[in-house]
Amino acid sequence: MSTQQLSVVSYQYAAPLGNHEVIIEAGKLAMQANAAVTVRMGDSMVLATAVATAQPREGISFFPLTVDFEERLYAVGRIPGSFFRREGRPSETAILYSRLVDRSLRPLFPKGFRNDVQVIVTPLSFDEVHPLDTIAVIAASAALTISDIPFHGPVGHTRITLDEEGRFIVNPTIPEYENGRLDLRISGTADAINMVECAANEVNEEAMVQAIELAHEAIQPLIELQNRMREEIGRPKMQYPVMGPDEEVEAEVRAWLGNRVEQLIAQTTAKEERNEALEALSQELQEAFTDPATGTPRYSVQDLADVFQAVLKETVRRRILELDERPDGRRPDEIRPLYVEVGLSPRAHGSGLFQRGETQVLSIATLGTVGEEQMLDDLGVMERKRYMHHYNFPPFSTGEARPLRGPRRREIGHGALAENALRPLIPPEEEFPYAIRVVSEVLSSNGSTSMASVCASSLALMDAGVPIRAPVAGIAMGLIVDEASGRYKVLTDIQGIEDALGDMDFKVAGTEQGITALQMDIKIKGLNMQILREALAQARAARLEILEAMKAVLPAPRPEISPYAPRIYTLQIPVDKIGKLIGPGGKHIRAIQQETNTKIEITPEGIVYIAATDEAGAERARELVELYTEDAQVGKIYTGRVVRVTDFGAFVEILPGVDGMVHISQLSDRRVPRVEDVVKVGDEIMVMVTDIDPEGRIRLSRQAVLEGWTLEEAREADRKGKGRGGDRGRNGPRGGRREGGRHRGNSGRRRRSR
Repeated sequence: MSTQQLSVVSYQYAAPLGNHEVIIEAGKLAMQANAAVTVRMGDSMVLATAVATAQPREGISFFPLTVDFEERLYAVGRIPGSFFRREGRPSETAILYSRLVDRSLRPLFPKGFRNDVQVIVTPLSFDEVHPLDTIAVIAASAALTISDIPFHGPVGHTRITLDEEGRFIVNPTIPEYENGRLDLRISGTADAINMVECAANEVNEEAMVQAIELAHEAIQPLIELQNRMREEIGRPKMQYPVMGPDEEVEAEVRAWLGNRVEQLIAQTTAKEERNEALEALSQELQEAFTDPATGTPRYSVQDLADVFQAVLKETVRRRILELDERPDGRRPDEIRPLYVEVGLSPRAHGSGLFQRGETQVLSIATLGTVGEEQMLDDLGVMERKRYMHHYNFPPFSTGEARPLRGPRRREIGHGALAENALRPLIPPEEEFPYAIRVVSEVLSSNGSTSMASVCASSLALMDAGVPIRAPVAGIAMGLIVDEASGRYKVLTDIQGIEDALGDMDFKVAGTEQGITALQMDIKIKGLNMQILREALAQARAARLEILEAMKAVLPAPRPEISPYAPRIYTLQIPVDKIGKLIGPGGKHIRAIQQETNTKIEITPEGIVYIAATDEAGAERARELVELYTEDAQVGKIYTGRVVRVTDFGAFVEILPGVDGMVHISQLSDRRVPRVEDVVKVGDEIMVMVTDIDPEGRIRLSRQAVLEGWTLEEAREADRKGKGRGGDRGRNGPRGGRREGGRHRGNSGRRRRSR
């Protein structure tokens, strides 16, 4: 019986992206998915699969898209470091990559499509040169494009960096963007930009617009390639039920509502008051369409809620476009009232409270030793993080009650955004040798808590005495677009209702000099450059206004760190002395820390960090470190401890683990019959190093110290035998001899008694 050969048909496509080639292959892997592709750039390669259910879930009121970046350490030939030696919950890097892909795709699914869609991206190889997030977005888009899943793509994605000479680099390698002033990631369609993520080092607005325009131009070959793939190998798009109320229901509900929503929005400006009024009106609507005799709703609760929400959205957007009136009564470019405070926590190393309208964030800064930095075991480009920013969004911040289950994806993303905004201003380790953790606690939320956390965290760092180069502030911009007429309004400092009912959430953080972080998500298909320029200009004006309010409370970092923060002192030791300082099994370093109540860390380069809460302990620890790593110097006087006594002299430990011999003839300024007449084990005496021979054996003299001799005088006296030892002086039976190759002090080998 012969085995048939399986025929595998694959299709391969390629397109340029900057100076690199992107290769997309379909047809070979994961055949039971709606579609699957691999995308390769260099030796970095990912597999992306797209699957959709045949029918939507019953009663679902939203589009259930799930995107997962499934990190696999085999991609870099590494076994996970966890106890189970397998990947567990997603790392922060994997979550951020998943969000990046999700935000690039979500605006491009058709309205009313509510079938479950799952996109999974799995890295198969990572060369640590070509970034995985770039090809992850491209792969997800290509899989959806050739699948039968409805999708208004494709999208392309690329990075832009700015090198030291001010030149833009399209699709840079990891080393190139790590060393650049800009790390801009852009997703877009053929016509417009639909996702922006950026970390920058004070890049101005005009340069940012140029970079975005360059990125949009660079992704066009990828979009053309995916369109060709759809034409050649794509599956026909599936038929799906469009969810939502029918026309008769919508017309009847709209007639009942009349102008009630309009009046409500015009009369209420506070969030809580408005929400209560909207809830009451919604409840009245439900009762109006319920049969009073049977208590049976005439239409589904979901249909009534959908029409009510549509009317609310239209009303809010129309009032902004036609009347320049926002729900809280502000002008389009107006910031909500501000409140700033520092030092709220008496024991924390630094704290900052920032409030903008009903959005309030408290950030707490903690300083630690460099050994407390975060070590990363993932596929990200960083191996360790010295500056960590964590963001918490508890349910009470929105007046809700729900179980606490740790940080969700949104919280991870907002923390990373704030971290990007502040990282360029953190002083380097050489200038400020601390690990820094900032935690932003959202205490009240009504829009743009991530940007409030940037402001609060900047204040907390300055309150902690971290010498950041400049304060950083952030603002969230919104957008209302009427696609029929082309009219639009850019909104400064959006609140919750404007975020929910608007078309854009564009977060911009930076200093007076330039932008340090961007994040843009939109609900429409794309954003043109004119709107982008206006949004950046309004954001800059708002940012400068907020910075003035912050500087009025704390104009610069405090000159001293908190008295409750550890003082960290640094010194350099020779690399070959590291082992000696640590000692066998860490014996020496533990002894120093215990004696001085300090914490000591040593880098492989020989930099020693001493963390202490009091200066006396730090100074004593520094002295001990220097003692453990010091080499004995000829002519120098040491105070040492007698560790062994023989008939011809005494061995004295002058440095930790380093001892020399004082011959009996050099023990005193008078004749000494026996060594024990002058010193015994445990005594401390002052001695001068008079000689170190080529084998490292050290000759000491106590007489030189007592007589006040110079090194030359001590050596001359020793050479001529002028020491005043006893009968077994220099010329005694064993005078001047030293046992073995090196002196055998405490560490020398001794005969065991049997």
